[in-house]
Amino acid sequence: MSTIKAFIKRHPVLTYYVLTFAISWGGGLIVLGPDGFLGTRQLSEKQFLLGILAGITGPSAAGILLTGLVDGRAGFREFRSRLLNWRVGPRWYAVALLTGPLLSMATLFALSLTSPVFLPGILVSDHKASLVLIGLAAGLVVGFLEELGWTGFAIPRLRLRHGILTTGLIVGFLWGVWHFPVFSGEASASGTLPMPLYLSVLLFSFLPPFRVLMVWVYDRTESLLVVMLMHAVLSATSMILQPQGTGVEVIIHDLLFAAVLWIFVGTVAAANGGQLSRHPLPRGVA
Repeated sequence: MSTIKAFIKRHPVLTYYVLTFAISWGGGLIVLGPDGFLGTRQLSEKQFLLGILAGITGPSAAGILLTGLVDGRAGFREFRSRLLNWRVGPRWYAVALLTGPLLSMATLFALSLTSPVFLPGILVSDHKASLVLIGLAAGLVVGFLEELGWTGFAIPRLRLRHGILTTGLIVGFLWGVWHFPVFSGEASASGTLPMPLYLSVLLFSFLPPFRVLMVWVYDRTESLLVVMLMHAVLSATSMILQPQGTGVEVIIHDLLFAAVLWIFVGTVAAANGGQLSRHPLPRGVA
């Protein structure tokens, strides 16, 4: 036991991701079965919701468990202070709450000039109120539970060794991989496109640049709460504004949205003298 605990303390981030994937993907396999997990069988609404619940348990459970194992009570006190840190200034709430919706709307309206299939889903839905309510509720649950782990545990430790861009890319890539069971269930939406191409765009197009922006916001505010809200709004926006297209239309939308996000990342860096970080890395940290 002491050997395992020593390994965890030496490699907390590695342990965190192994545990997160084990809980999330293991739970998904149990709930959905191999064919449902891989997206080769159509899931019922109940199965899909159970799969989502099993998935989001991973980041939160792993983050809380490892905080206790690695840092003990002091870690939980520090965790709570970041979670309850809401005095960060209005502009950071504006960045957290508006970046996803505004850039997504701009992308969709630009694309809608070429085809009405790209119109935001809320505009063509017959159930606007329920779509907004479900989107907001789902966004809050997903955003808060996931960030208990991603930002609550992994990101502060990665920032000790890496800058904002590198940290965002590492977490963003693994964040995309972690979503595999969710997006693999959308195989029917790929149309005539090869599934590997379709999944690659879904998992790795806009998630990495948005995660870079989330790390940037956290670096400037040190507020876990604000990052949770930023994630919640992105998830809600994805549901509320999701256009009606499939296959090629989805790829075009996601790639353009990713490009817009990277442009925003570059603009932020340029406005800060070519860097995103507020603080230099600690001396002696590679």
